[in-house]
Amino acid sequence: LIITPVLRNISTYKSSVSLSHLYPKSSLSINYPVKIPENSTGFSGYIPIEKLEITYCKSSGPGGQNVNKVDTKVDIRFHLQSADWLSEDLKKNISSKCKNRINKDGFLIVRSDKTRSQLYNQADAIMLLREMIRRAATPTSISPSEETLHLLRKRREKANRERIVEKRMHSLKKGRR
Repeated sequence: LIITPVLRNISTYKSSVSLSHLYPKSSLSINYPVKIPENSTGFSGYIPIEKLEITYCKSSGPGGQNVNKVDTKVDIRFHLQSADWLSEDLKKNISSKCKNRINKDGFLIVRSDKTRSQLYNQADAIMLLREMIRRAATPTSISPSEETLHLLRKRREKANRERIVEKRMHSLKKGRR
């Protein structure tokens, strides 16, 4: 069997919407390791799925017979202190802000049974986990200085004085009628 040159030309043809044209700087390899972007807050939004323990169980709520047959509830957990993809400061913030979601063994637990789909619930649980970590990564507001508190107090007192003067003027105007 002889392969004609026409078949060779077809195999080298690349469409304008082929992956190599859409992503020219990408290696297009599945086994290529993902580069984790760095962020100044310490969390880039990247959560390594292989470091999470994901389990499925039967969901509660409406759904008829489907609820009794299909494991749609998602339970995501990871050991907070051994998570090497989080900085130490971020771990401390998470443990203080999310202490009701951490069990006695030190696992942070996120559950989702919003939908009747296992995949959607898994995506929702990962999104909840990402938001929890982002909230812990944002710095807490610091208390204002004594000078600022003094200025705010003076402004409030002045506004109250002006309000009382306005009330007196209004009552005098009404009294003259």
